[in-house]
Amino acid sequence: MIEVIFITSNEGKYREARAIGEKYGVEVNWMQVEYLEPQGTDLKEIAKKSAEILSEKIDSSFFIEDSGLFVEALNGFPGPYSSYVFKTIGNSGILKLMEGVENRNAYFMAVIAYWDGNKVWTFEGRVDGKIAKSARGDAGFGYDPIFEYEDKTFAEMGDEKNEYSHRRKALEKFFGWLSKR
Repeated sequence: MIEVIFITSNEGKYREARAIGEKYGVEVNWMQVEYLEPQGTDLKEIAKKSAEILSEKIDSSFFIEDSGLFVEALNGFPGPYSSYVFKTIGNSGILKLMEGVENRNAYFMAVIAYWDGNKVWTFEGRVDGKIAKSARGDAGFGYDPIFEYEDKTFAEMGDEKNEYSHRRKALEKFFGWLSKR
């Protein structure tokens, strides 16, 4: 069994990664590490830079995950600023920005950055959907109540969301690659 450390402060992300890893013979261990996440306009570059920063603090291989919601009508906003935007204006703020907007296309993107001890490898996952007209559902976190995939919000799907999620797609690419190394 391959062991790898997942650095995240989000227990839900850890549980999802652990469950997916098991299918690939990868044991995911959880570590929380405080660090100043770099800012930028490219999710992949932010994840890569974050892994490089953390590589100076951690003596073994590890991975991190960064994700964002990209809304077409808002020119990709909030994108790499998704966490900050969620904390400041939340789902209601995004819905307010989308009032009267016809084009509701959006996508979630996740980037896994894996530090192997020498270099950073990245793996991406994406799921396309749209911004709902109102928040719906009780499950999930973040933008799940306003992100619609096949006529249901991620929050309405509950655990079923994990079958389609951007994070799952990125994790499967990563674990598939890792299990063949």
